[in-house]
Amino acid sequence: MKLKPINFAEKLALFSEHWSPRVIAEMNDYQFKIVKIKGEFVWHDHKDTDEVFIVLSGEMKIMFRDNEVLLGAGEMFVVEKGVEHKPFAAEECEVLLVEPKGVVNTGDAESSLKAENDKWI
Repeated sequence: MKLKPINFAEKLALFSEHWSPRVIAEMNDYQFKIVKIKGEFVWHDHKDTDEVFIVLSGEMKIMFRDNEVLLGAGEMFVVEKGVEHKPFAAEECEVLLVEPKGVVNTGDAESSLKAENDKWI
């Protein structure tokens, strides 16, 4: 058992790619992933799981087909399973994701933004 806390800023300083989540911890069957986002993502959903976005720094928008949610640092939002959504950030935004192990960032959507899964940092 490691007795060292995980520092988000230290982990985020280790990479610069956008839309490429990195796993920083696991709890039961869930992974905690940090990601830097900028620009538009792809419309997608996760048929079997909810997805949690926790904004660490910056500001992001989660677009839905009929609405949108704006999130700033210190705020979180849960996208329910099966709900199509598209994250967006005008400027770089740092986010903590909490989701079951094995979840693909683009869901079933094919996109050049599909990230390697289970990438630890």
